[in-house]
Amino acid sequence: MPRPDEFQIIADYFAPLASGAPGAYGLGDDAASYVPTAGKELVLTVDAIVEGVHFLPADPAADVARKLLRMNLSDLAAKGATPRGYLLTTAWTASTPVEWIASFARGLADDQSTFGISLWGGDTVSTPGPLSFTLTAIGEVEQGQMLRRSGGKVGDDLWVTGTIGDGALGLLVALGELPASPDLLARYHVPQPRVAFGQRLVGLAHASLDVSDGLMADLGHLCQQSGTGARIDVASLPLSAAARVCLDAKPVLIETIMTGGDDYELLFSASPDVASAIDSAANQSGVTATRIGKLVPKGEGINAFDALGSALSFKRAGFRHF
Repeated sequence: MPRPDEFQIIADYFAPLASGAPGAYGLGDDAASYVPTAGKELVLTVDAIVEGVHFLPADPAADVARKLLRMNLSDLAAKGATPRGYLLTTAWTASTPVEWIASFARGLADDQSTFGISLWGGDTVSTPGPLSFTLTAIGEVEQGQMLRRSGGKVGDDLWVTGTIGDGALGLLVALGELPASPDLLARYHVPQPRVAFGQRLVGLAHASLDVSDGLMADLGHLCQQSGTGARIDVASLPLSAAARVCLDAKPVLIETIMTGGDDYELLFSASPDVASAIDSAANQSGVTATRIGKLVPKGEGINAFDALGSALSFKRAGFRHF
């Protein structure tokens, strides 16, 4: 079977993903249109992933697609936004199997159904390699209510959803540097964006972002924008059973857990007065939320303390491209 050109790829695999969005016009126009819901403002975020940097050549195509979409949905969740649509740019090599492209599209279709979002448009191009994909997600939030990094206040509790470290440990499993663990590998391949919970944080959280570059690095971003320091109690960190097994066997992995990234959990600060409301919101959303520390005056810095009260030091705070 001859290899389809970019227009046939769009028609066969990606136009069906736009069928639920009238303003996408079946991907047959130069742009999409969308009328925001009355009283709402748009929230836009974009992420790119590159083979060999954000995913491995052996990673399943459907998982690559789902991770790309979920990375962006995690950003929307951190802003308290409801997902509406997305734009997608794909850069394929001449040797990319058609079945890989089809599987990539099926992964997107599965998650569109899960999260109630549709493809609105994008671009399809060729590349000598590596494969790369860019996705822009669009959501909505009540006007003036988008959660930001900059609202944290000294005395706020620091919270995190889910468990920390699974994504980074899962990458080590994929690379053969840790023993096989289906649970950790699944968390690396397919993160779980906390969309419903993020929407319930509006009016409760003072500052919020998602943990993508590593807990310590992203905490640093929140503190920088909020003008605060932070104290983390390492013993309070929520760890999965699989992560705990790894840490018990190799205690130095605490640095990977706290700085490795790829968790896509929400890190946020809130007044101690709303702790019970946050617990309730987490229960309603089917997630866990754990208090892991506090925001402190900026002059006290950003520190993580073990159970004995000793400050931990790390070679790096988190992932950086450069």
